[in-house]
Amino acid sequence: MLIKTCKSKKWFFSLLFVVFAAFPFVGHAETKIGFVNAARVLEDAPQAEAARKQLEKEFAPRDQAIVGMQKDLKKLEDKLARDGAIMSETERRKLERDVISRKREVKRKKEEFREDLNIRRNEAFEKLRKRVFEVIVNIAEKQKYDLIVSDGVVFASKHIDITHDVVKRLKTEMSSSKK
Repeated sequence: MLIKTCKSKKWFFSLLFVVFAAFPFVGHAETKIGFVNAARVLEDAPQAEAARKQLEKEFAPRDQAIVGMQKDLKKLEDKLARDGAIMSETERRKLERDVISRKREVKRKKEEFREDLNIRRNEAFEKLRKRVFEVIVNIAEKQKYDLIVSDGVVFASKHIDITHDVVKRLKTEMSSSKK
């Protein structure tokens, strides 16, 4: 009767926990564990910078058009503020309606722009995240890692950190694709 008293129950379960906690390591001379800082990979990967530049290039004309609309609106607002008192009632109302209409149009265009940009950014970075995952798995298989961990890690020593290897592989891919 090993489990009779509370003290011996605690001791028994503690011993049981230690045995089962060590169980995965029994029979393995060495377990190889790696760590990847995914945020740093996404920040340092040249593909991320290329995606940002592509998005800027794609959305720059729309952004410039919105800026132009805002400048035109500002001119109308200034004209209304400056000349509104000396305008006829009809002219002033017409200008006020035009200002309100253009404000709505600018607001709508900005919202559409933001939504489209967010959708495209998410698409581009989802593609990058998938590629990063593939590179991590490839490195893990080639270097015979048993476990690769990422987010939620409080500490990882440089000895198991393969983030540099992942970024290096992505940079190599990027430079070879430019050739």
